[in-house]
Amino acid sequence: GLFGVPELSCPEGFQEAQDKALQESEQLVQKACSTPPGAETVMIFDQLSDALCRVADLADFVKIAHPNFAFREAAEEACRNIGTVVEKLNTDVELCQSLRRLLADEVVMSSLDPETRRVAELFMFDFEISGIHLDEEKRKKAVNLNVRILDLCNEFLTGTHLPNKIDKHVLPEHIRYNFTAEGNYLQVAGLHADCPDDLVREAAYKIFLYPNAEQLSRLEELLASRNSLAQLVGYDTFAHRALQGTMAKTPETVTQFLEKLSDQLSKRTQKDFEMMTKMKMKLNPQNSKLMPWDHPYYSGVLRAERYNIDPGLYCPFFSLGACMEGLNSLFSQLLGISLYAEQTQRGEVWSEDVRKLAVVHETEGLLGYIYCDFFQRPDKPHQDCHFTVRGGRLRENGEYQLPVVVLMLSLPHSARGTPTLLSPGMMENLFHEMGHAMHSMLGRTRYQHVTGTRCPTDFAEVPSILMEYFANDYRVVNQFARHYKTGQPLPKNMVSRLCESKKVCAAADMQLQVFYAALDQIYHGKHPLKKSTTELLKETQEKVYGLPYVPNTAWQLRFSHLVGYGAKYYSYLMSRAVASMVWKQCFAQDPFDRAMGERYRREMLAHGGGKEPILMVQG
Repeated sequence: GLFGVPELSCPEGFQEAQDKALQESEQLVQKACSTPPGAETVMIFDQLSDALCRVADLADFVKIAHPNFAFREAAEEACRNIGTVVEKLNTDVELCQSLRRLLADEVVMSSLDPETRRVAELFMFDFEISGIHLDEEKRKKAVNLNVRILDLCNEFLTGTHLPNKIDKHVLPEHIRYNFTAEGNYLQVAGLHADCPDDLVREAAYKIFLYPNAEQLSRLEELLASRNSLAQLVGYDTFAHRALQGTMAKTPETVTQFLEKLSDQLSKRTQKDFEMMTKMKMKLNPQNSKLMPWDHPYYSGVLRAERYNIDPGLYCPFFSLGACMEGLNSLFSQLLGISLYAEQTQRGEVWSEDVRKLAVVHETEGLLGYIYCDFFQRPDKPHQDCHFTVRGGRLRENGEYQLPVVVLMLSLPHSARGTPTLLSPGMMENLFHEMGHAMHSMLGRTRYQHVTGTRCPTDFAEVPSILMEYFANDYRVVNQFARHYKTGQPLPKNMVSRLCESKKVCAAADMQLQVFYAALDQIYHGKHPLKKSTTELLKETQEKVYGLPYVPNTAWQLRFSHLVGYGAKYYSYLMSRAVASMVWKQCFAQDPFDRAMGERYRREMLAHGGGKEPILMVQG
């Protein structure tokens, strides 16, 4: 069965796994309601959370990545059913009472350790943001809104990836070959941001971002439903609700952070835009006004011209084997951890190119498993991500339930007789995702509710972004980058050229992220919105980003992060700010410093979400 879960040897097994989880959860709810307040209450709540998450988390991954449609469909159904049960439990008054009794009992509370207290408070917080304090009718309304929001999220997400079709005669003949033909139509499935032909990028931008009425109404309903839910349970806006418990805490802080960052960037961003404009004039004198479809392309041209960083020069030094070796060596020096390839059983993996790694500590032994789903395949989304399939926790019998995660990349398959070669960007992504995986392995908390990456969103990206700093450091790269044919190391000047090239147009690139984060805050701020989502996009783009809005486009309908990062898109920027502090103060002097690695593990990774993030950063 998938991931070694015996029921999941066929799609129908999801129903069985789901029924088992729901049965177990019913017994645990009764147990929670009849147990006197104490540490055991928190234990039972965590078992309840674990029983549901073991199926839901696994299904969350399978519904996206399994090559077999029947499996994807069964997983999607399980997700929806368990999601509905979770929303109902979050408004279950009797269940909440049992936790309230514990939180109200000062004597018992003072006898609990800080982690148990925090987990109890986090469970209470889940009740509160779901509207437990409301009357029965309003609680039902909250559950229904939540379920509707889940469905809208899934529909919107699907819509963000769908290609747009256009009559092929609309496009000049000489650029048609760039798009997939379908009878008399051409399919535009992306922005073609790296295409050297300005006209192709312009056409792709205007066609791919052409507003789709259904997708627009989904987005409007999603934002309105999120706002209704937030107000129903007592918050001014959805952003206020979403930011509770994060490092930023309030939308006001986020706005302040983004404004300060924008001020610091503005002069440099202007310079970057000027450089790109000059480059465009040089290559395309008839039409030298810088447009949104130019930014990714011309920043790349500038980088390449100034530092000659053709990926083709670098790929031979970054074979997948060498990169994995590099990660293994870094983790072993910093943390005393090694990665070992494991044999998988029949039916355990969903594609024959998936590899299973055991994560082993030199004295503590086996810490958990990482499934590496690294290669492209039809129907697999092109995003790099980390999934928790099973959270770690201390079981009732005193054994530790080992965490299981999947790292998903979309690397090209290698040509015959050559290893898989990574571009510098892919190598950095591999390090980034591996940062999440290590957080999952080392956040060995007693409770699965706060294990590994189950922590505030604006803190969750810190360990992964920190790994990018390692991936961009010559001392680290020098340990593993070897030419796959000759074994020669990557020359130092090539590494420093690559690192320097990252600074080209870095301000403009970050300004674009500030714009996305600002738009996300506005969409989840005060409702009803002052203007349509497209008018707000235009206004914010011109104010915060600086490149003109293009009429008849609606980029927000492709903004897939509005689903998983609603009101929290700023998290990437805030996590980067924290990661850069950690790098400069702790690892820049010596990226292999074992004492510092142990301190990083002890202060930051070990707590998962079981400790206030600001305290972890201070530590």
